[in-house]
Formats: sequence, C-alpha cells, structure tokens
Amino acid sequence: MPKDGKAAKSPKPKGAKPKRPRRQYAALPWRRTETGVEILLITSRETRRWVLPKGWGKKDEPATIAVAREALEETGVAGRVAEKPLGQYRYQKLFKSGRLQRLKVTVYGLEVVHEHAEWPEMNIRDKLWVSLDEGAGLVDEPELRSLIAGFSP
Repeated sequence: MPKDGKAAKSPKPKGAKPKRPRRQYAALPWRRTETGVEILLITSRETRRWVLPKGWGKKDEPATIAVAREALEETGVAGRVAEKPLGQYRYQKLFKSGRLQRLKVTVYGLEVVHEHAEWPEMNIRDKLWVSLDEGAGLVDEPELRSLIAGFSP
C-alpha cells in the first residue's frame, strides 16, 4: 500500500466492457388528422435539433409515467402512453460541461388527447406537428429516423 494509506486503483482489465449507456425515456406524441397521422417534434435546448420529448426517469418511477411527465413539461401535451415501447435509439449527448456521453433512449407512443396552451418549457423550445415522413427526415439519429418511419399506431 502506498505511503498515503490509499489503495492504488487497478487498471481496467484488457477487454473490459465499456460503461453501459445511461437510459432515457422518450415520448413519440401522435394524433390522427384528416390527412393521416402526425407526430410532434421539439427542438433540443442546446443544439436546437429536432428531437422527441425525453428525459431521465426518477427513482422507482415507471417508464410510462416518466414519458408522460417529460411530454407534458417539454411540449404541453397529455394523453395515453402505450404500455409497450416502440423501440429504442442511441445518441451522443453533449452536456454543458463539454462532456459527451452515449445514451440509450427507449421510446413509447403517446396518443395526444389534450394540448395545453401553456407548459413549463414553452419559452425555451419550439414544437412542430409533422407527418411521419417529414418527421423522419427532420431528426438526425438514424435509429430514431427508422423508428419514426416505421411507426403505425
């Protein structure tokens, strides 16, 4: 043991698995119109890219509750969250500190039944109702693009 009394950290063993990506939950808010199904996209706070409303689940919070909460906070929509996820995608999140982290996002459909006139993040995000084809073309992540293109409520 070193003189300072602290055990030296052992190096990572060769071939050690990298850290598992942290998980977020996202809503794919949707509605039926006369012209077909539309989905709701929002802009991210930092990069202003088109994304789905998403965030971290709270301790012991069911994923569907996290999805409903994030959708309400970020877009002002409320509705019925599907019990089973539609799929998942991965992306690199850039934190304010400059740190980049690989995240996995599980996506749940959310049939919108109400859209509030005001909501917590209304002044920091834009939102846009679009067709499935248009929405798939607006997002950057290839896995999310495929998930949106293949969505069928």
